[in-house]
Amino acid sequence: MKSFDYDLGYLSAGSEILERYLLSDDVFWAISAKSPVGEPDFPQLALDNMLLTQARLAGRQLSPEQTKRVEVVISNLDYFRAKWSVAWEGKASQCYQVRERMWQNYILEYQDNQLENADRYPYEVRTRVMLELLKPELGRQFRKEVDVLPDLDGYLKRILMADQFIWEPEIQAGFPKNVYWFLYGRLPSKINNR
Repeated sequence: MKSFDYDLGYLSAGSEILERYLLSDDVFWAISAKSPVGEPDFPQLALDNMLLTQARLAGRQLSPEQTKRVEVVISNLDYFRAKWSVAWEGKASQCYQVRERMWQNYILEYQDNQLENADRYPYEVRTRVMLELLKPELGRQFRKEVDVLPDLDGYLKRILMADQFIWEPEIQAGFPKNVYWFLYGRLPSKINNR
């Protein structure tokens, strides 16, 4: 479970180098900041990781002081989103394509070996969450020749076993069930057909 300080630290560190990242050709960017003691290293800087972290923070119950700290970082993100809107949309498009391939690969791996891959779902589904968070960030120029997400979602809806919210309860409010339905279920370790 990642703490408030972990999420805010990642968002703060990312916002410090966000402009250079947006103007680069890279989808992922090394981040040199250190995470809080006892917590995992920060992931690489990527627009979808930033959006996921922002959603995690939005789901937390925050003190007034924590709320102010979050608002400062979010206003910085909003500044770069407005200043570099074309670069932001382009980076969102790059991230979307990469994450969609990753999600498709996971679903294919699951179909090939349900027993070995079902328990990976609570981690792997973060990629599907990122795709949902990226959708509103995609510009009008974003056109996909082949959109596989509806087919993947259709398959997932057929097999997903309803459950409680599968991530930390502290962030659930940031991921409402009507949008993030895939966070409220688990994959079976064996299904009869695909």
